[in-house]
This record gives sequence, structure tokens and C-alpha cells, in this order.
Amino acid sequence: MYRISLVCSGLPKEAGKEAAVDITQEFKQHRQWHENVSCSWDGSELKLVAENDFDNDGQALLDEFGDCISAYVAEYFDSKIEIEAVTEIKC
Repeated sequence: MYRISLVCSGLPKEAGKEAAVDITQEFKQHRQWHENVSCSWDGSELKLVAENDFDNDGQALLDEFGDCISAYVAEYFDSKIEIEAVTEIKC
């Protein structure tokens, strides 16, 4: 299993809190191949953490996070998503 942490910066401050809730629900309801998903807003960055058994470099989650941001944030064009960490975890 892998625990992946992603960070998105450059989103409008007024969109972050609601986007965190919407993205968490999106993953829990429609992208259940990712486990222990949490998305949070700290006032300037949106952070997504999830676990799965196939994404050893974080790229798959990064693509899906980008899709969610474009779906749930109207003005996301100046945003940038980065892989913060990918950690192999033992089950």
C-alpha cells in the first residue's frame, strides 16, 4: 500500500473550504479504489491524502485530484498541484 499526499496551491481563498468538502465526498462516493481519503484546506493550500495499492509514484492520484479541482473550483487556472510525499506502508 502507498500513502500519497498532494498539495494544491494558487486556488481562490473563498473556494478552498467548500472544495475540500466536495472533493472528500467525491473520492468517498465515486473513487473508492482510494482508501482513507481526506482533503483539507488550511487557508492557502488544499491538501489531499489517500492510500491505495497501485500508485507508487502518486501520478494516478494527482490526475484524479486535478480532475476534481477542475470540476469543483470555478477559477482554478492559476493553481498548481504537487506531490508532497509517497510513502510505502505495510498492512
